[in-house]
Amino acid sequence: MTYNRRGLLLTLGALGATGALAACGNGVGTSNAQTIDARVNATVNQMYAQYPGTRDLAAKSAGMLVMPLITEAGLGLGGAYGRGALKVNNATVDYYSVVKGSGGLQIGAQQYAHVLFFMTQDALSNFRRSPGWAAGANIEYAIPEGGETLAAETTTSLAPIIAVIFGKSGLHMGATLEGVKYTRIIP
Repeated sequence: MTYNRRGLLLTLGALGATGALAACGNGVGTSNAQTIDARVNATVNQMYAQYPGTRDLAAKSAGMLVMPLITEAGLGLGGAYGRGALKVNNATVDYYSVVKGSGGLQIGAQQYAHVLFFMTQDALSNFRRSPGWAAGANIEYAIPEGGETLAAETTTSLAPIIAVIFGKSGLHMGATLEGVKYTRIIP
């Protein structure tokens, strides 16, 4: 097939328009960031009200990743998804999504909120520099049930990252192998 100048210009124009239209779905200029920020702020306020010890964690931390709502479901194979924001010095600096995959003996669905407190500047820097960060063994989990406060050892922990999980609803049971990945997004 041969192209004349007009055919070449039309083809290049169509490719350029396709690229421009594809860029329209990147989320820039939408209200998604404001929605995430509102949910993050409400979640932080709820956490402080229910678990006052988390104020100390926030004050000592270099930053915190707030995931206001994670939805998880599984029947044999399972998964979870949520979106949130990274706050440093009480200001939002980035937005992240979390994706979790699991396999094993499991059934059910649940929703919950969680906050990762980065207790060292190194932990925060490693998180922010990575293209997709997976939760590892250097996290200490604090899962308060009901109205109980966080244990004293959690607020004085030397762990580089402390995860607080709260606001659970639903039921999800089983024994699984899991993987969790946090990825920076543009909402």
